[in-house]
Amino acid sequence: MRKLLMLVITALILHTSCVKGINQDSLWMRENYTKKEVYIPMRDGVKLFTTIYMPKDKSEKHPILMTRTPYSCAPYGEDKFLPLWNSHYNTYLHEGYIFVTQDVRGRWMSEGTFVDVRPYNPNKKTKQDIDEASDTYDTIDWLVKSLENNNGNVGVLGISYPGFYSTMAALSGHPALKAVSPQAPVTDWFIGDDFHHNGAFFIMDAFAFYTSFGKPRRQPTTVGPTNFEYHNTDNYDFYLHTGAVKNFTRLMGDSIAFWKDLTTHPNLDNWWKARSVRQYLTNVQPAMLEVGGLFDAEDCFGAWNTYKAIEKQSGKTNNRIVMGPWYHGQWARTKNGSSLGNIQFGSPTSQWYQENIEYPFFNYYLKGKGSADNIAEATVFFTGENQWRKLSQWPLTNTQQQSLYLQANGKLDFSKPLSAGSFTGYVSDPAKPVPYTEDIHFERTINYMTDDQRFAARRPDVATFETSVLTEDITVAGPLLAKLVVSTSSTDADFVVKLIDVFPNDFKYEQDAPSEHRRVPSMTYPMGGYQMLVRGEIMRGKYRNSFEKPEAFKPNTPTDVNFSLPDVAHTFKKGHKIMVQIQSSWFPLVDRNPQVFTDIYTCDDKDFRKADIRIYHDAQHASHIELPVIK
Repeated sequence: MRKLLMLVITALILHTSCVKGINQDSLWMRENYTKKEVYIPMRDGVKLFTTIYMPKDKSEKHPILMTRTPYSCAPYGEDKFLPLWNSHYNTYLHEGYIFVTQDVRGRWMSEGTFVDVRPYNPNKKTKQDIDEASDTYDTIDWLVKSLENNNGNVGVLGISYPGFYSTMAALSGHPALKAVSPQAPVTDWFIGDDFHHNGAFFIMDAFAFYTSFGKPRRQPTTVGPTNFEYHNTDNYDFYLHTGAVKNFTRLMGDSIAFWKDLTTHPNLDNWWKARSVRQYLTNVQPAMLEVGGLFDAEDCFGAWNTYKAIEKQSGKTNNRIVMGPWYHGQWARTKNGSSLGNIQFGSPTSQWYQENIEYPFFNYYLKGKGSADNIAEATVFFTGENQWRKLSQWPLTNTQQQSLYLQANGKLDFSKPLSAGSFTGYVSDPAKPVPYTEDIHFERTINYMTDDQRFAARRPDVATFETSVLTEDITVAGPLLAKLVVSTSSTDADFVVKLIDVFPNDFKYEQDAPSEHRRVPSMTYPMGGYQMLVRGEIMRGKYRNSFEKPEAFKPNTPTDVNFSLPDVAHTFKKGHKIMVQIQSSWFPLVDRNPQVFTDIYTCDDKDFRKADIRIYHDAQHASHIELPVIK
C-alpha cells in the first residue's frame, strides 16, 4: 500500500516510468527543452523549490502547465529530466507547453513548514497570512513575470493530493490562471476520501501512508523517508494481530503529527471542517475540469463532490466533470484503461479521455487552439453497457428514485415487503472480520472495487439479497441511498452496504482476459456467475444521526441507519441480477469496530466483543436501497 500511495497518487511522477537508455522521444525532449531549478519567494519570505521545463522554441509564446505536489519534483538536478515523454504528457511537450512542478511548502526541497490539507484562509490580511491558494498565486505571479516567451496563460492539474492543491489553485484568484483540473482531488478526509468514510477509519491506507509520508523533515532534502518494516506479507494477519488502533499509534511513534491529530479528533469537529475545501468553492474564476475514477479506491468521493460544490455555490463557473471506469490515476498512467481486475470495458478509455477531453481542454483555454465545445458538462462512462455518455448535467433530471427492498429468504424486490417480524441475522465477530477481498496480499489492492464478491456471499456473517433475473436493462445514474432498519445486541456497529451486478452463469467475454487472481497465466477467471462489486460503502453506526455527536445504540432495538453511497453509473443488463450484501466489517480496509460505544482510537483489545446483528425487512421496518434509475 505504501508503494501504491507514494507512486500512484503523485501528479507527474505518478504517470511516468523509468526508461533504460535514451529513446527517440527522450532525445527529442532533451534537444527541444531546457530544465531550470529555481526558488520562488512567497509573500512571507519562504522560498519554494520549483522545476521548470522550458521549450527552446522562440517562434511563439508558450502556456504554462503546473503541478504543485508534496511527493517531490524529482529528479533533482538540471541535467536530470523527468521522463514526461514516457506518458501522455509527451503530447503536451510537442505542443510546446512550459512544464512546472513545485515542492509545496515544507516538503522536499522547499522551505517552510508543511501542514497536511492546510486549511484555506478566506480572510488574509497580512503577508504572514498564507495558505495553499496564496502560495499558488505568488508562484503564478513569479512565473508569468519571469519566464521568457510565456503567453501569460497558466493551467494547473494534479491527481490525489496534488488534486487538492489544484482545487486550492482555483481559489487563488490570479488572473493568469485560466484552466484548472483537480483530478481525484483530496476533498474531505472525514466523510469520504482516503482515511475516513462516514467516520469509519480506513486504517490500512492511513497507517501504510503516514508511517513514511508523515515523518518529519528537519531541513530541505532530496532524500525520501524510510518505510515501515512490517515483517509480514499478509495484511489481514498483520492488522488483525496488531489489534486496536492504539497499538498502531504505538508503532507509529510520537513524531507523526497528522496521526496525532487524526486520533485526537475522532468526531467531525471544527478541526476537520476547516480541512474540507468544498465550503469555500464560491466565485471560482478559471475553467474547471474535475476528473475521477468510478472505481477509485482512494478519492472517488472527491471528484464527484468538488464538481457538485462548484455547481451549487459558484453557478457561473465554467465547470465540467469526467468520470471513467478507472482506479486511482488510471486515466493518466496508461493509454489503455480497457479493464480493471477481471472486468473489461471494451475500449481504451484512458486514451479516449486524453485525446478527447484533457488535451482539448488545456489547448483551448491556454493556447486558444481548437474548441472546447465538444467537452460536455458531464462525460461519464457507464459500466455494464460500456459506453461513454455526454450529459448536460449531473445528477441527471431524468432519473427516478426506485426503492429496492430487502426481503425474507435472501430476496430483493422493488415491491415493499408485507410480512411482519422478518429479519436476517448474523453474528459479527471482531476476531474474525469479513475481508474486503479474497486474496492474500501485502499492499491494498486497486482491483477490489470491481472484485468478485462470491467469497463474501458464502460467509455466514454477510447478509445477501438477490433479485430474480432481470427481464430488461436497468441503468442507475447518481448517488445511492441506503435506508436500513437494524439492531445490535451491543451499543455500536458498522454497516457495509454493497451493490453488486450478478452475471449470468454462462457469461463469458468474447475474448478472455488474463486473470489477476490466477497463479497460472494461461488460465482465465471464471466469469459465469461473477458478482461484480459496483459500489460499496461503510457507515460507522454511532454517526447515524450526527457526525459531530455520536450516539450509542440501544441494544436489541430496531434503529434507522441511513447513509449515502458515492455516485454510480452502471447498467444492469437484461439476464443479470442485482444483489445487495450487508456486513459489519470490511477488513483490513477499515479498522474493526469494537462494537461497544467508545472512543475507538483509544480503546483496548479487551473492549472488542461479538454482537448479534439484525437487518429488518418487514412491512413496519422495510430496509431498502434507493436507486436513481434512468427512465
